[in-house]
Amino acid sequence: MEDPTGISALAKVLPPDLGADEEIDWSAAEARWGKRFPRDYMAFMSIYGAGSFAEVSVLMPLPKEYIQWDPGTFEEETENARDTWEMLDGQEGLDIDPDHILAWGITSGPDILCWLTTDPDPDNWPVLVCGRHTQDDFTLFPCGMVEFLHRLLLDEYDPYPLSIDLRDASPRYVHWLEQQKRWKAGLDRYSGEPRSTHH
Repeated sequence: MEDPTGISALAKVLPPDLGADEEIDWSAAEARWGKRFPRDYMAFMSIYGAGSFAEVSVLMPLPKEYIQWDPGTFEEETENARDTWEMLDGQEGLDIDPDHILAWGITSGPDILCWLTTDPDPDNWPVLVCGRHTQDDFTLFPCGMVEFLHRLLLDEYDPYPLSIDLRDASPRYVHWLEQQKRWKAGLDRYSGEPRSTHH
């Protein structure tokens, strides 16, 4: 196993050429959240950075200056996921303290992609999907976020884990800053083509 993070496998199906090193201050992030982060997420942030592909967005742990709109941090979505858990009174078969739910991504579904952070080793955190229109409101996947995205792109899940179906999308990861620059220039955030004037 020369790549324990799975990033090189992910890069084969999701090219990181429009990503950017987010240059996260990890000690500040750890201080903010009171925990270390998984190695695959740290690797993802250094190669792809925060951004999105095909209606899935990956968030960053700390806020940054932005030019057009807030690219989003863990803060708001973590609160949303924890509130949803409490509102639904949890889920049968899952014994979770909502304080151990930490969001790292969202879909336009709108699903919230989280970790369950009970294990003291962050590399063992499974992915917890808080789904809007999924079979269960909460589903646990025994893998890290990079493997989850990789398997999602390879369509290895049954039932499908998200409220939106990405199987016909051609995934193109675009860093949030690149998206905002394109938007300001009148271009489509993902394709880089001129935006149509029809709304």
